[in-house]
Amino acid sequence: MLFCVTANHRNTEFDVLDRISQVSAATAADVLHAHEFVRGAVVLSTCNRFEAYLELDEPVTGAAALAHEAVFDAVAAAAGDDAEVLRASATALVGDDAVRHLFAVSSGLESMVVGEEEITGQVQRALASARDNGTTSTELEQVFQRAAYATRAVRAKADLAGAGRSLARLALDLVDTRVTDWAHTPVLLVGTGQYAATTIAALQARGAADIRVFSATGRAQQFAARYGVRAESELAAAIASADIVITCTARYVITPDDIPDSRERLVIDLGLPRNVDPAVGEVGGIELLDLELIGRHASLPELSAGAHEVVGSAVATYAAERAAAPAVVALRSHIQQSLLSELSRLRVREDEPRTEAALRHFAGMLSHGPSVRAREFAAQGRMAEFEAALEMVFGVAVAELASDEAAGDEGLAAG
Repeated sequence: MLFCVTANHRNTEFDVLDRISQVSAATAADVLHAHEFVRGAVVLSTCNRFEAYLELDEPVTGAAALAHEAVFDAVAAAAGDDAEVLRASATALVGDDAVRHLFAVSSGLESMVVGEEEITGQVQRALASARDNGTTSTELEQVFQRAAYATRAVRAKADLAGAGRSLARLALDLVDTRVTDWAHTPVLLVGTGQYAATTIAALQARGAADIRVFSATGRAQQFAARYGVRAESELAAAIASADIVITCTARYVITPDDIPDSRERLVIDLGLPRNVDPAVGEVGGIELLDLELIGRHASLPELSAGAHEVVGSAVATYAAERAAAPAVVALRSHIQQSLLSELSRLRVREDEPRTEAALRHFAGMLSHGPSVRAREFAAQGRMAEFEAALEMVFGVAVAELASDEAAGDEGLAAG
């Protein structure tokens, strides 16, 4: 059973999510070790949202409620009082609702900017992190991979990719009216990651020609050469010559001490987590545009027209495949057992490997058609009919086979 705890910028303060995102690395492992019925955990935590996806053993009574508490206990161990703030605003989702939410999040439909592209990478990096830390599980692997497929379907059919929305593009949309000529406006970019590359593309699309980049990691020269911009080695000097400063880095936080003078400047903080100390906004001449302000202008429901229907269809397909899985496994097991029985009777010497390979291929072909039909029946809510037909035609009882496999697993565990 898939279980999810979620909170985002709509109902939780940015500062709280920001602080939690900086200390939540061990949350998945802590939740996984809290209860034996938690089979896997993937946590996505940014200054925009907190998502904890768990696979739970369904037979355990009250598993969802216990898992819910385990998530906040794990957060509290690292984030203290912020965990209670998160608890008050978070929502718990179970089963298909959790799957639908994950697909929508990955597709950018739950983002501050509807259809934003960055979230898709964040979702998949969360899975990769869980995989590296040993906290993922079979069901989580499957549902996160399906989330990636659903995202591509949403972007293809709902034209979110064509809309080209991102935090960087939206922020520049908001300041377009204040820039008379992008070609002669000096812009400083702080950061050299993929987000910075997206921002450069958005700037160049507007005709910006004087783009400079600073990196606290020393990567500015290499990055600048790759994207055709100018590298800066000193932050204060770079800010002094810029009219617009855009931050998108996890390596550096700009403070009031970094502002060299009181000349009018626009500072755009796109950082995840925050890259600019809020006190910078109080410095004379500085106008600070941060994610919280961007979020107030990010309601673009027209971009999601049709996208939720695509997500709903993807969820239904995933649910149908899971419902059909026991019948498909039962049928394939029956065919394989029949095949093994026949192979044991063969007395072929030189051609035995070739014969066995051919028969195994034949068995796979034989089970393909019924497997497809099983998923179709599951999608129509007619799985009981398919299982009855399977038992009538082949003598395969899905429930009995599942029970036998479960008993076999328990026997192995006991041994």
